Amino acid sequence: MNIQSYPSKLLENAVEEFAKLPGIGRKTALRLVLHLLRQTENDVDRFSQAMIQLRHEVKHCKECNNISDTDICTICSNPKRDSSLLCVVENIKDVMSIENTHQYNGLYFVLGGVISPMDGIGPNDLKIDHLLNKIAMGNVKEIIMALSATMEGDTTNFYIYKKLKQYPVSISAIARGVAFGDELEYTDEVTLGRAIVNRVKFESTIAD
Repeated sequence: MNIQSYPSKLLENAVEEFAKLPGIGRKTALRLVLHLLRQTENDVDRFSQAMIQLRHEVKHCKECNNISDTDICTICSNPKRDSSLLCVVENIKDVMSIENTHQYNGLYFVLGGVISPMDGIGPNDLKIDHLLNKIAMGNVKEIIMALSATMEGDTTNFYIYKKLKQYPVSISAIARGVAFGDELEYTDEVTLGRAIVNRVKFESTIAD
């Protein structure tokens, strides 16, 4: 195995850090670091400060668990959004994907993942209790389960569905225009928008 030789330990350290990012190999990491070296010190300082500020100052919305600059995100605090409609998603990227469809005007709840025993993730590792507490307040009338069409997503959908049956809320799921095995972030906006608009009662998605 060839080991890359670097003319500078500082360069090597920077490449090592970039290579830790998902989808970034050492060759790509080296290109990124060399690109930064071609920038002005002010540009690099702004880049570095943006990363530091993001890590130290970003918050999670107390209402929906979405990323926010404030305690309550701009979606939850928007009086024009339909607060009786709640879309349950796996992660922050899914919120962004659905927002890009411009077909949904309700609120969101970010679980922070899906149930995946193979990965050691159980119900207690997600924000399900927070979701149930939110529903218990009685303001939500319909819940849209918008998790990825994977085995883990379906398992999480069913687990939450059983927990929610005690509450007087309508439970629906996005239409299966999203193929099984697909993750929402890779679904085109038109298909995802139609899946939200043409949502179906969750009961009809459960196999007999």
